[in-house]
Amino acid sequence: MIKKTIFTLLILGSLFALAGFTYMNHFATTPLSTRGNTRMVTIERGSVLKQISNHLYTRHLISNKLLFEAFVRLQKKSGAIKSGEYELSPAMSPAYILDLICQGKVKRYRITIPEGFTVAEIAQTIEKKSLGKKAEFMALSQDSSLCRTLGIPADRLEGYLFPDTYYFEKATPTSRIITTMVKRFKTIFTREWEALAKSKGLSMHQVVTLASIIEKETGTPEERPLISSVFHNRLKAKMPLQSDPTVIYGIADFNGNLTRRDLRTFTPYNTYKIKGLPPGPIANPGRQALEAALFPANSNFRYFVSRNDTTHYFSKTLKEHNRAVRKYQLGR
Repeated sequence: MIKKTIFTLLILGSLFALAGFTYMNHFATTPLSTRGNTRMVTIERGSVLKQISNHLYTRHLISNKLLFEAFVRLQKKSGAIKSGEYELSPAMSPAYILDLICQGKVKRYRITIPEGFTVAEIAQTIEKKSLGKKAEFMALSQDSSLCRTLGIPADRLEGYLFPDTYYFEKATPTSRIITTMVKRFKTIFTREWEALAKSKGLSMHQVVTLASIIEKETGTPEERPLISSVFHNRLKAKMPLQSDPTVIYGIADFNGNLTRRDLRTFTPYNTYKIKGLPPGPIANPGRQALEAALFPANSNFRYFVSRNDTTHYFSKTLKEHNRAVRKYQLGR
């Protein structure tokens, strides 16, 4: 009789266990809803399981807090959940949600930095995307010790924050964003390019500086090698580069109107007043501008003027250039 009772209890226990397992499995694999918009959920650093399950419940992502907690414990993943911002949906099962937050598959934000953006423009873009503060980005970009740490031969990072499309988490430190951009630059400006620059009598910093001017002067990408040839020819002839974008860069709070007075006012970036390159880049050049700085077209051009259609007219002599200025700028 006792054996029969024990056997019956074992059977009942097994049935209850099987029912519990089936119910838990159903909960874990069944989404709260078959449809539902995604929503951003932030799991703060140091959050405990009870706080996390409550957060998921109040955001209408799971149907039962206690079952979710039990499921997490059964999976032995209580300590595996990673903090961060997640994009979750009621159409995801609790098991899938748990997998996402344990793997740390946080939301990454896409940010595109156009070629020729200055550090200030990049910092503004970072702030607009809510990925950091402009002031902090500017301060770190002008930190000479950070430049040395990153292997940049300058006291600031203008020119070395490579324009590209990046994906960052919301909580990414500003220093890591900057480091990522500099590392991208280094994958483009290789040691081979550095050796080539040296063979031409140029440092990497000089090439990047020249490339930044080419970038700012170019309206049509195909003209970059020709514009580069003009500047190379001027440098060889010890002529001032006379580049308006360099003058603009040296003016604090430029109002958009470049005047004759601006061209006559000395700043380290006024290439009408100084000979050779300015002390550093005036923007962050892309790959094509860097290539153009290293591989200029073979030409005798020393001048160019805008045709007002994004292209330029190139001249070999000042006389020819003045005629082009009268035609395209003065309409004579």
